[in-house]
Amino acid sequence: MASTTTNETTQGLALPTLPAAHWLVRLPLAAVFLYHGITKFPALAAGAEFMGLPLAIWTLVAIGEVLAGAALIGGGLLRTNLGDVVTRLGGIGVAIIMVGAIYLVHLGPWSGMEFQVLLLGAGLYFAARGNAA
Repeated sequence: MASTTTNETTQGLALPTLPAAHWLVRLPLAAVFLYHGITKFPALAAGAEFMGLPLAIWTLVAIGEVLAGAALIGGGLLRTNLGDVVTRLGGIGVAIIMVGAIYLVHLGPWSGMEFQVLLLGAGLYFAARGNAA
């Protein structure tokens, strides 16, 4: 007599989910961007000169960093469709700024660029997943 077996995947190891775990990535990423953006404002002209960028571009970078960090926090607090969009926009902002930073400052030998690549990946993650992160 033939027997049949089933392989149920729903009865595997069930780990608890942590709905607020997104904050473990969201808050540090937002803090880095808020800090780096805010600290640019007291010396915008000097920073622009040091980086060899026009003052207007450097000012946009500072504003973009602050807005991206604030969007990640604000989007996480708004657990609605609007919050999802805000989170995605924050992630896009992070990614754009990090591509620029990697290109202008960190491109070259891999060593020393790991942190920037991690920030870029986190930004892309929030851009892709929004509040489903």
